[in-house]
Amino acid sequence: MGYRRGVTSTLYRNGVVHSPADPFAEALLVADGRVAWLGAEDSVHTVLDGADEVVDLDGALVTPAFVDAHVHLLETGLALGTVDLGVGAGARSLVDALDLVAAAARRTGDLPVLGHGWDETAWPEGRPPTRAELDRAAGGAPVHLMRVDVHSAVVSSAMARDAGCVGLPGWREDGLLTGEAHERARASTRDVDDAAREGLYRRALGAAAAAGVVAVHEHSSPSLDTRAGLALALALTAGAGSALPLVVGYRAEACRTVEDARELLEAAPGLTGIGGDLTVDGSLGSRTAALREPYADAPGSGDLSLDAEAVEAHLLAVTAAGVHAAFHAIGDRALDAVLTGTASAAAGPLGARVRGAGHRVEHAELLDDDGVARLASLGLTASVQPAFDHRWGGPDGMYAQRLGRARAARMNPFAALAAAGVPLALGSDSPVTPLDPWGAVLAAVTHRTPAHRISARAAFRAHTRGGWRAAGLDGTGAGEVRLGAPAHLAIWETVSLAVQAPDARRAWWSTDQRAGTPLLPELGEDVPAPRCLRTLRDGVVVHDGLG
Repeated sequence: MGYRRGVTSTLYRNGVVHSPADPFAEALLVADGRVAWLGAEDSVHTVLDGADEVVDLDGALVTPAFVDAHVHLLETGLALGTVDLGVGAGARSLVDALDLVAAAARRTGDLPVLGHGWDETAWPEGRPPTRAELDRAAGGAPVHLMRVDVHSAVVSSAMARDAGCVGLPGWREDGLLTGEAHERARASTRDVDDAAREGLYRRALGAAAAAGVVAVHEHSSPSLDTRAGLALALALTAGAGSALPLVVGYRAEACRTVEDARELLEAAPGLTGIGGDLTVDGSLGSRTAALREPYADAPGSGDLSLDAEAVEAHLLAVTAAGVHAAFHAIGDRALDAVLTGTASAAAGPLGARVRGAGHRVEHAELLDDDGVARLASLGLTASVQPAFDHRWGGPDGMYAQRLGRARAARMNPFAALAAAGVPLALGSDSPVTPLDPWGAVLAAVTHRTPAHRISARAAFRAHTRGGWRAAGLDGTGAGEVRLGAPAHLAIWETVSLAVQAPDARRAWWSTDQRAGTPLLPELGEDVPAPRCLRTLRDGVVVHDGLG
């Protein structure tokens, strides 16, 4: 075996190993980047002499590391270093947000003030800051504040002038930007050199690794990052020797022909898919998601960026080029366009390949029963973000404000998707919501609409193996702890491990009452979250809290 041939190997012992292959495992040997042995503590002596290093887990839990199926690396790196205007960061009102902007302006002088995460639906004033208010708070300095959904922003007069967004489609005199004006202003604040860009990637990937995430699906688009930037991220993390999580690359550029797709694949070597945040519509928070019926709290029903014919053309081009597509679609009218375009592509000469390619829908939020059935029949994967429901769901949340309670109750039907056999992959859409995989698992099993909840086991698998499957990379055994599988692992300090629910409030957490079921941490609003002690990619440590 590999660990007998002088390959550096590590024996992890005296822990709890989450492995369906051996539900009672307490130790494992990692050698040559793979799980080389798995067993009980009383069997450790059989491999102890072959281990170059021995780590006493002291009861810690070993699981497959998480995969975040939807992130934006550059945006995440920037957000980690800019003004956080979320309620959790202290911006509990519009006044608080303006105070934070003023304090940042005093620190930065004439440099632009960049902020993110504001959500006017969580503030008592119920509105974003205006351009005039930002001018006063920042003393005339350029200010760019991204809304939490990243589909709109507010800017000061100096930023509007410097970015050249005044008068463009989506420009408003009060400084609230959507559409082309928003994209122009955002691009002007993200024009960084290669060294700075790499630093931002490393910052984001470091945060992912610290959260127990071993791979991220980067959803790059022209409005968020450059082709060259995506190529840099892919090259930077191509091997485990980088000591960084793997970047699985998607690029959101619409293709009309197979030549378009091939040219893009050549420009970004290692690209997994073409799409990702290829926007069919926008977001509910910014009222740019495309709906069948008007918004409940404002005129209009959003706009389509791609219609069914454009979806079909993109699918055919990408399928012929040998990769898979991914579409950003949130509203029901946007999902109609994706499903109609996919059905048309699947009815043509490439039909079998279209259905078997693993094409994806990102977010897939406002689905009815017919939409769920069509997703399943067309072989589409749903890449979803449970933290969205946790933050904006429920009868009094932002979804209900935008849609009314009846339509909002249809949002994010995870249980129906799982029951229909639609493959699920979980993610954060970071920086829209944090890199917090256990929080996503908890949000999926405590969905604010009880009928949409899924089991802890289903949510955990969707956030581990599901991410590899969505990228077409699950054939190696990634996402599982079993002999021969890649050692993509996370080690956790937890409060308690139990399949038995401690009380009626947490009955949903009981994944299975059968003896031998692999354990998961107890999670809850009043339970400390598991702390990641170490993250391994192919056996290489990419995050270390063990010392």
